[in-house]
Amino acid sequence: MELTYQINKEFIELTETEMETDVEFEIRVLAEAKWAGMKKIQKFFEEDRVYTDVLFYAYENHRFRVIVRKDYYVDFILALMKHRFIESAAWS
Repeated sequence: MELTYQINKEFIELTETEMETDVEFEIRVLAEAKWAGMKKIQKFFEEDRVYTDVLFYAYENHRFRVIVRKDYYVDFILALMKHRFIESAAWS
């Protein structure tokens, strides 16, 4: 089964690239008010017990490169959904 999702285009630009052992996301936060939500997601994954589950690299202009281990992919998508960056997610 594959998880598909719809992003909220008012809040975020997102591209996803599947690699051998992880998934890389290029993310740009479009709404200034949503920047705090992305920082909360980053803090959540940086403070959990697994150091290599989700790695964040911040860039200028509210951009992130995020590397997500495949076994934490669903956790990351749900975190984006919790902060309304993703409008819907479904198994297909």
